[in-house]
Amino acid sequence: MSLPAFSAQSALFATAALQPNYFAPTDRYRLFGQKIYPLLSAARPHLAQAYSVKGRPGIEPVLLAGITLLQFLEGMPDRQALEMLRYHAGWNFALNRSLGDGCFHPTVLVYFRDRLVQQGQSRVVFGQILEGLVEAGLVARQGRQRLDSTQVLGLVSRMSRLECVRETLRLALQELASSTVGFGRPAFWSELEERYVQTKLDYRLEANVLKDKMNQAGLDGLKLLDWVGQLSNPQIAQGPQVSLLRRVLEENFETDAQGTFQQRAAQPAGAVHNPHEPQAQWAAKGRGKHRKEAVGYKVQVAETVKDTPRPAGEPTANFITAMVTQPATASDEAGLVAVEAELAQVGLDQPSHWHVDGAYVSGEILAQAQAEGRAIIGPAQPAPKKEGRFSVEDFQIHIQERQATCPVGKTNTQCSRLEEEATGKVTCRFEFSTQCHDCPLRAQCLGPGQKHRTVTVTQYHDFLQARRQEQKTEAFEKEQQKRNAIEGTQSELVRGHGLRQARYRGQAKVRLQNYFAGAACNAKRWIKRIVWEIKQASTGAKLAVASG
Repeated sequence: MSLPAFSAQSALFATAALQPNYFAPTDRYRLFGQKIYPLLSAARPHLAQAYSVKGRPGIEPVLLAGITLLQFLEGMPDRQALEMLRYHAGWNFALNRSLGDGCFHPTVLVYFRDRLVQQGQSRVVFGQILEGLVEAGLVARQGRQRLDSTQVLGLVSRMSRLECVRETLRLALQELASSTVGFGRPAFWSELEERYVQTKLDYRLEANVLKDKMNQAGLDGLKLLDWVGQLSNPQIAQGPQVSLLRRVLEENFETDAQGTFQQRAAQPAGAVHNPHEPQAQWAAKGRGKHRKEAVGYKVQVAETVKDTPRPAGEPTANFITAMVTQPATASDEAGLVAVEAELAQVGLDQPSHWHVDGAYVSGEILAQAQAEGRAIIGPAQPAPKKEGRFSVEDFQIHIQERQATCPVGKTNTQCSRLEEEATGKVTCRFEFSTQCHDCPLRAQCLGPGQKHRTVTVTQYHDFLQARRQEQKTEAFEKEQQKRNAIEGTQSELVRGHGLRQARYRGQAKVRLQNYFAGAACNAKRWIKRIVWEIKQASTGAKLAVASG
């Protein structure tokens, strides 16, 4: 599909040309057309990469990008967005449309998003707006930033393990019904088709009956995979639904030492919870009453931090710099690395200060930041502690000197350096040996049957120990407060731009959605600042006239 000729100049009969005074200088659609639309136009070479040079002319990708961005700004689905394009003067003004321009079917927006994902252009709109903010002096290429993650619920219904296995079997049978034409059906085919395709499960059955049905589903799945493996065409066994069935069976069943096939007590991390969205994973965040469980994804949100306080009424001067989508089970430490890599890709330098919570802080991260002359400002997680006993935090440890001091002031008698061959991870083990025999605090340090205390820490423990001491100071608590505003940004993304719920299936499409949500948030904040600046200038001019 080729592209038509494109011009970023306003047409003679554009909405703005017909009504030059209809949109006030502070109108958000006018400002969108003045500030955001030119950035989308500048991104056309990147957007055009998603289109071939053959075929009939396609719909202008700059227009499609603008419509999609307005969708996320105003929370509209595809069909309603096309109605706005047909009838709303503000939308036409913002998108440089002429009155009477034709519309198209809403599925064109679906195909446009698919093209962006397939061509690796998911970040192009977000990146263009961010670059515009840099050029406008609103985002520094290096400065303070804050970072936090939040959950994105997958576009799936919650399924029990039995539902998941049965539905996966049904999808595999449907795939094999077409892929095995000409091979002949096995004797058990009609039985499985009746059991999983034609019949629905009654979940009012007793627990032991449901357990039997789960075991039956596992055995049926093995029987089906065994038959597929005997076919002369090996490609059939590599079909997406057959491969998914193999994975689901491995995650839900096991063979014990006696050779008995049985259901696993628990699924492994990253297991499939709905065969219609296998990339959506289960994860939990928080503890106690704040614990939240979800099946979906995780997104890392980074934004700038301005040190100077703002007067009342001034909109925020902070903008989102990164939106990194991860599997739900991925760690925040890995998210920090991914965010820093993305900042480099969009042309920003690594922040001088990261304001984060404890999930991003480790001894290794602190050591790396210090070596690079940067700061990670966040609390270190407390060391594990058994009730009534001393934890690692009660020992003063010096890795370089290979020395540890216990709560009563005794030093270790031996220090061993241990390195894991597979990962290269280095730990140090401090032992106190006979010094524990007559210790007055022995009961508070050793467990039942333990002869002497052993403390094992990583090679970066000095950095972790220093942070645990530093975070108790008033100065650190004041610095840590700069992280708190990221919670409000996430709330804004969730409530205003639909970040919490995935619109599409698959991590690649969820990633595209998150980028557009971040781009919409930045565009809205930018427009609000311009409106505020215009009003401030107008007020200042009036005061000057009055005083003169």
